[in-house]
Parts: sequence; structure tokens; C-alpha cells
Amino acid sequence: MGLASFTKSCLRMLKLSVKPSRREFWLSVKISVISVGAIGIVGFIVRLIASLLAVVG
Repeated sequence: MGLASFTKSCLRMLKLSVKPSRREFWLSVKISVISVGAIGIVGFIVRLIASLLAVVG
């Protein structure tokens, strides 16, 4: 894939893309925040269990 065809492909993609509605945007933001929070909680719980096992063991 040459540079010219890559550029042409990118331009075609930009022409097809549309701006999300406000509702769609906020849904994406909510899902992202919930996902990051869930990963953080899981990481905290794993770290807490590891710390407790280190103290006991």
C-alpha cells in the first residue's frame, strides 16, 4: 500500500464519517467512565488482597 493510496483511503474515510449526536456522545462518555472505574476497582481489590496475603503469610 503506497502513500498515495493510503492518503486516498483516509480521505474517503473522512468523507464518510459523521459527527455523533449529543446523546450518542454522552453514552460513549458514560461507558468509558464506567469501564475505567470498573478496572480501577478490580485493580484496587487485587492489590488489597495481595497486601493482606503478604501480612498474613
